[in-house]
Amino acid sequence: MSKVNEALAEGRARLQGEERDAALEAVILLAHALNRSRTWLYAWPEKALSEREYQAYLDLLRRREAGEPISYITGTRGFWSLELKVTPATLIPRPETERLVELALQGLPQNALVADLGTGSGAIALALATERPDLMLFATDADPEALEVARGNARELGLTLDFAHGNWCEPLPPESFDLIVSNPPYVAETDPHLLQGDLRFEPRQALAAGPDGLDDIRIIAASSMARLKTGGRLLMEHGWQQAKAVRSILGQQGYEDVRSYRDLAGHERVTGGFRPRRRGPV
Repeated sequence: MSKVNEALAEGRARLQGEERDAALEAVILLAHALNRSRTWLYAWPEKALSEREYQAYLDLLRRREAGEPISYITGTRGFWSLELKVTPATLIPRPETERLVELALQGLPQNALVADLGTGSGAIALALATERPDLMLFATDADPEALEVARGNARELGLTLDFAHGNWCEPLPPESFDLIVSNPPYVAETDPHLLQGDLRFEPRQALAAGPDGLDDIRIIAASSMARLKTGGRLLMEHGWQQAKAVRSILGQQGYEDVRSYRDLAGHERVTGGFRPRRRGPV
């Protein structure tokens, strides 16, 4: 009969390679199989596992060895200060998207109306709601399954948001929003990375967007202008080599003060601009 420390050693050995943190993943999977905290595992290294517990752990190891993302296996993912439910219907929230949340929080007026397009698990909208309870938040998604995951996360966190089914800006009223944010698909549809690693298991429609990866960014840039208030802001995450192209797209659509913002690695990962303020006669 295997003990906790022996099971962890087996997990580390089986999960080595592919740039994984094998030790951490073994701990996460065993804690999930036993429905225990990680602290409990460290406190009880000699605790014997039942045969049922050990087999449940082996099943999780096999799924991870096959490449399934650990967040889909456990059904949860940490983002910002939140623990969110995720499913194969939603993109797994990434740490770099927290930069988009940071920028979105800057300069927002009290009681601002904010839309999160393609909300997925609700990560961005829920992080904003946590930090600014005064905000009026509206989250859209074209996938009803993803929208249900976001609604469930909001309920679990006790947060009140408005959710709407629809593609990008389609459900939004005109000239209403102080800020529109989005982490849209931005991978080229022929990018070989889509067939590798965790990306194989994530929803393709949440990752790929046309030959250059910018199709959805173009749609959002074009449709957001009419939904923003005068002087309202659009912020979008994108690939680390796409900032120049996204600035050009926003400029062509008439946004003002267009600029890109760097992440902690120094890459330009977020670009935004403002709907022009009305000018009086010259």
